[in-house]
Formats: sequence, C-alpha cells, structure tokens
Amino acid sequence: MDSDGCKPEQQAGLRGSPKIPQRRSTPSWTQRTPAGLPSGMPGIALEIDGAIQHAPQLSRHAWAEFGRRAADIGSYWLGKWGNPALCHRAAAAFGAALSRKNQGNGSARLKAPFSSLSAMSLFRPDLLTKYDAAGPRYTSYPTALQFTDTFDPAHYHRAAADPGAASADLSLYFHIPFCDTVCFYCGCNKIATKNRAHARPYLDRLKRELVLQAACFDTTRPVSQLHWGGGTPTFLSHDEMAELMAATAESFRLLPDARAEYSIEVDPREASAETIGVLRDLGFNRLSFGVQDFDLRVQQAINRVQPLETTQMVMSAARAEGFKSVSVDLIYGLPHQNVESFSRTLDTIITLAPDRLSVFGYAHMPSIFKMQRQMDEATLPSPAVRLAILERVIEKLTDAGYVYIGMDHFALPHDELAVAQRAGTLHRNFQGYSTQADCDLIGLGVSSIGKVGDVYAQNAKDMAGYAAAIDRGELAIARGVQLSTDDRLRRDIITEIMCQFSLRFDAFEAAYGIRFEAAFASELERLKSLEADGLVKVNHDGIDVLPAGRLLVRNVAMIFDRYLGGNLAGNAKPRFSRTI
Repeated sequence: MDSDGCKPEQQAGLRGSPKIPQRRSTPSWTQRTPAGLPSGMPGIALEIDGAIQHAPQLSRHAWAEFGRRAADIGSYWLGKWGNPALCHRAAAAFGAALSRKNQGNGSARLKAPFSSLSAMSLFRPDLLTKYDAAGPRYTSYPTALQFTDTFDPAHYHRAAADPGAASADLSLYFHIPFCDTVCFYCGCNKIATKNRAHARPYLDRLKRELVLQAACFDTTRPVSQLHWGGGTPTFLSHDEMAELMAATAESFRLLPDARAEYSIEVDPREASAETIGVLRDLGFNRLSFGVQDFDLRVQQAINRVQPLETTQMVMSAARAEGFKSVSVDLIYGLPHQNVESFSRTLDTIITLAPDRLSVFGYAHMPSIFKMQRQMDEATLPSPAVRLAILERVIEKLTDAGYVYIGMDHFALPHDELAVAQRAGTLHRNFQGYSTQADCDLIGLGVSSIGKVGDVYAQNAKDMAGYAAAIDRGELAIARGVQLSTDDRLRRDIITEIMCQFSLRFDAFEAAYGIRFEAAFASELERLKSLEADGLVKVNHDGIDVLPAGRLLVRNVAMIFDRYLGGNLAGNAKPRFSRTI
C-alpha cells in the first residue's frame, strides 16, 4: 500500500483523457487551471488512531480553506453561529483578505532560486534526542482519537447538504483493502488474501455506496480529485477497475484528466507495464508506490521482496504512459537497516529520480499490530542508528537537489509541492502535505474517512459492519466528530505551523476577533523552553519555526493541541508514533 501524476502538453482527445462516460456538463479544457499535486503517504499507518488514510488531495488554495473555516469561527464571535450560508459568505471575504496578505511573501519566495535547507541546519541530534516523543502527525485536528461512536450521521448529512458549499469541488477516496501478501511492518486496514473472488462483493457494495453518497450532495459540483488507496487497489482486475471508474462517473461529475488529479497506489510486485497502461487509459494521472528499502535482507525480514528491476519497470512504464508525477515511499528503522545499507538505497532512488519522496520512520507497535511480531525486535536499529540514518537521508537528498518540504517529505524543485512551499500556500490533510485545499472529501469503502464542512466521519472499520450498513441501504458511517469553535481555531493554528513554519498573530486576530497573546498565553509560555533551545522564535508579531525546529515541527504544533494538554513527555499517548 502506498499515493500519486499527465503531461502538460496533453489535450482533449489524446490518450490521457479518462476512458469513462463524460457528462455533457463537463467543462471545457480551458475552464480550470491545473490542480495541485497530491503528496504520497507510506505503506504504514504512522498515526495509529485511524486518521491516516491514503486519501486524495483536497483542491484550491490552502488560504481559501483557511478563510472558510476561520469565517465559521468569526461568525461565532459575531453572534451568528449556526448559519452555514453566513459562514461561507464570511469565509470568502476573510479568505480573500488573508490571501492578499500572503501573496506578497509568496511572490518573493517564488522569485528566489531553488534552494533547500542544509542537512547541517536541519539536523541537531541533541535536540532530536531531547524532544523525541509520541505525538500526532496532524493530518487532521482533532485527530481520529477524538472520533466517537456516538457521532450522529445527521451531522454529516447536514454538512453535505450545506448550500454554502456549492461552489467547492468534491474529492473522492476509495479504500481497496485487499493485499495478496502482508507486509509485516504495515499498520493499515487491510485484508490479506490470494482469493481474487473477494473483490466482487466488495466492488458491488462500493457501487451502491457511490449512489448513497451521491444522494447526499449536489452532484453538479465537480470532482477534481480522486484517489484509490488500500490495501492494494491493483488487487482488482483490469475489468473491475474499469467498472468502478465507470460507476463513479455515473454518480458524480468527473472533470477531464487534464483538469483533475486522479491518483492511485500501486504495488510494483503485481503491476505489469500493461497494468500501468490500463490505469492511464482509465484516467489516472498520478502514481505512487512503496519501495521501503532495496536491501534484500531487509525486504525478506519485512516480507516484501521487491527487486530493483521491478521498481525500474514501473517507473519507466509510468513515464512512458505520461503520468505527471511518480511518488516513492521509503521507511527507515526496519530490521537489519544501518547507515551504509540505507545509503545504498538512497543512491539508487536518486538515480531513479522520482518527483517526490516520502521517507518515514517505522513505528514499531506490536501490541497493536500483531503482524509486527513476525519481525525480530533485536534486529531493529537502535535509536542512535535511526538518527544517523535520518541524517544521511537529509544529507543525500538535499545534496541531490531535493527540497525538504517538512516532516518526512522531499520534492524536486519544479514539483508543485516545492512551488507551494515557496509561495506560502502549502496545506496539510489526511494524505500529508498538499498544494491545495477546500474540497469536501467523500470517503468510500471500509474504514474510509471523509471530511465534509466541519465534520469528520469514518466508515465501519470491519468488513462485516461495512457490508451490513450498505446492504441496509445506509451509509456505513460508524464514528466521527463535529468540530467545535475551539477545534476550528486550533486546527488552523496547527495547520499554519505545520505547513508554513510560521504564524502571524494579526491574521488570526482579524479573523477571529481575539487577542492571540491573551487567548493563548499558556501555550506561549510553554513555547519558551523550545525557544531557549533554538527551535522557534516568538515575538509580539508571531511564531517562526527555526531550521533546527523543522524536523520537530510536530512538537511545536502539540503545544496548541488541547487534547494533549501540552504534554510533550511522550508517554501519555502511546497510540501515536514518535515524532522522530
């Protein structure tokens, strides 16, 4: 399981247009500007609370989403809370103002030469050791630990029917849980089976769920993003994949390939060059896959043997078929890894030149993920070796020209993720870092999470529960949360810190009618110890995450997490991965 790619010169009628039924209302090829490129997530759930999923990237400028959510809170302060239309109108005004404020900084960054922070400025082993703690990855706030099974699905239906959201695009995520074999490190929701017949009843239910979800929304809203994750989406046969894409087009208005992001996770071990061509014919234009490590001993220990030639074939086929972007995932901290062996993997990856790389630290939680018990803990690298591997990752990738985006993400300078970082429009959502936001995300399939308005909703995690709900003709929503005013405010603060490494008080004060230093006095007090260690700079204007603090940006964000109570000790939340 692994996320993401259409050449700009492709036009309507050429190969690359989705081979799916197109509605007559589909806009012309010139009506939209190209959407941003989604960021890949690893083949392991590093946030063990259900909030990580291989979800599609949300569309539009991050500041527009920021503005829409902020206006919801602003309406509260004005005594208007509860009127969705008022919230969306207020959001538009705030989003425009905040966008203007940010554009100046963005223009300056865009004119700067391509550059990345050096390994020396990023890597401080003393601080990384001191602040290594368990904490959320903040693909959402609140995290899925706050989802409850008492959540009323009526909240989801109301958010879906909100007339104020009619101008926003839709984003679809399909979870295909089946895997032919199981990777021992994996913590994702999956079903390991070699029986391909299991796909048919699941596919039939997905098609019925599409109809149920479409009934909740204004289906004139375009779908500008679609993602298949898992599991292994290519577990489906070519005909089954075509059937699912056609059913999607019957229920929702899919934009043409050149104006949308259609991404899929591929397991190179079972994806032939023909499969890559079929995926392109179906309209997918972004591709991602996991490598984890090229070392055979490591691959055998994690039960994922994937020869270099297999990876090279998929990469070459994706380029030949015109996929716009290829994203590759690596994992450090796996059995038998050391600095020298992982350096060889990095050298090989650099020669393959994927557009993006995600290099994740393995989260060993055998008490939660029983399959991880198949790996000998004695063969896992020590914390000191993990740090040394991370240092080598940063050194080699930045020397090779990759830009450090944040946390575990790197991109080539021309990649839209790097461009968004320079422009100050980087965003974060369920799939990690993203160029844009402001879609309503519809989750389809077992365990999928949706985000509609200010509601998070997750489908049943077990196949029996999911199947029973769909067979009753109901959505399979089993848990979720409706965000409070405080949740919205803190979500925007955390997003700003995680994405921009900077936060300006005046923007929040103008948006929410608060005095930031008064409203967050205790949080600013707790930041003083991080400031003393050179992780952040705090003044009366705002907060800046310094180079030494970028690898520890999760720790900075945790200060503003009400549900953690500012606890950075690392022992209170064992269901989260370590920040390093």
